[in-house]
Amino acid sequence: MMEAVLTREMTGLELESLATDVVKLAMKAGASDAEVVVREGDEFSVNVRMGEVETLKESGSRALGLRVFMGKRSASTSTSDLTGEGIQRLVDGALALAKVTEEDAFAGLPDADEFGAISDDLHLYFDDVYSLEGPQRIEWARRAEAAAMAADPRITNSAGGSFEASTGRKVLANSRGFLGGFRNSYAGVSAAPIAVDANGHMQRDGWWSSARCFAHLESPESVGQEAARRTLRRLGARRVATQQAPIVFAPEVARTLIGSIFDAASGDAIWRHASFLAGKMGEMIAAPEITIIDDNTMLLPSGVGGFGTSPFDGEGLPSRRTVVVERGVLCNYMLNTYAARKLGMRSTHNASRGLAGTPGIGCGNLYVEPGAQTQEEIIGGVNAGFYVTSLMGPGTNLVTGDYSRGAAGLWIEKGELTYAVEEVTIAGNLAEMFSHVSAIGNDLVFRSSIASPTLRIEGMTIAGS
Repeated sequence: MMEAVLTREMTGLELESLATDVVKLAMKAGASDAEVVVREGDEFSVNVRMGEVETLKESGSRALGLRVFMGKRSASTSTSDLTGEGIQRLVDGALALAKVTEEDAFAGLPDADEFGAISDDLHLYFDDVYSLEGPQRIEWARRAEAAAMAADPRITNSAGGSFEASTGRKVLANSRGFLGGFRNSYAGVSAAPIAVDANGHMQRDGWWSSARCFAHLESPESVGQEAARRTLRRLGARRVATQQAPIVFAPEVARTLIGSIFDAASGDAIWRHASFLAGKMGEMIAAPEITIIDDNTMLLPSGVGGFGTSPFDGEGLPSRRTVVVERGVLCNYMLNTYAARKLGMRSTHNASRGLAGTPGIGCGNLYVEPGAQTQEEIIGGVNAGFYVTSLMGPGTNLVTGDYSRGAAGLWIEKGELTYAVEEVTIAGNLAEMFSHVSAIGNDLVFRSSIASPTLRIEGMTIAGS
């Protein structure tokens, strides 16, 4: 067997064969079950500052992770040494660790009839992400930064312009008959200019475009110009008085609220009683206008797979669409196999898997269903309030739902954005915040795997001067 592994490495045969052979090797060595994940990929990134290349990285990698079971005992190890000797050490090490771990009645692979994968082409891989030669990739970063710098004389410095591209492949195999794999790709361009006001105070903001294929990227000029616009509107920022007022969350920050709801609905937090949503299944936890969906099968309007789309989850269960909250009611906890067994439920096919360790719980494409109002209409309905465009620092307690974070943005006066605001803290409780959502925008756009339209929330506290 080890000779076969070594020969395959030398002849470059498929990763699927490598994964299945390592599973067989672990079983032959004494495992009662085994699971292997193999990842390979390459990536390129460049950051240009003031027109000069500041950092440039180009790398490729291939690594393998192994999880073994000996009855109800389990252990995992990983390696980037895919020689025969390296894999033998990996298997021996995993089994040795499993022998000294404690038994866990809930440990184990999913049942054999649960495995599967979406057979349709999810459009996750496009080789055009590397269609630019190296000098052209650097030029894209330069163009993004240059467009931002040229937008206004008050922009005098830059944290840089960047371009990145990557491709990867993942293969998962286990001793219960599952074997699956898929490829993915990514490209992105960004700019982060720095502006100075008349008093010498500096402000920084930025913007980016990301896509699975190069053809769907926004131009570096449009990215740089938007980054400049966002930076300039922060000039002259000041604090506001401590008060309670409506808060309008821009989509790029509203998405963090949705991520917190997912984390609170995660089965790991639920069975540990470390979430304010424990015991709330079937109850109203949000305004009736709120519906939150996790769709691991989604195709974006452009026809390509979403940033969180995949044919199967981290345990080999077929990806699916799950409604987390429907019209304000908590419908599902988000579960992998282990959490589902702890709670006496079934997996929602949300296992996430790295090379080492046990599977975690992760989202696919998580979003709030959009409403009918434009962002301008939502802001126009606010007499006095805070439009939040950025958040700073951690500040969410999932056990209690208490929420407190540093924030910056623009003050709303009589339905108009007026002056920039900074150095304030916004506070509330997630349960109350989602119950007090009074408006949902129609501006849902996926720039990552978690997305939200504009949200207006009533009655939060703004701590300022």
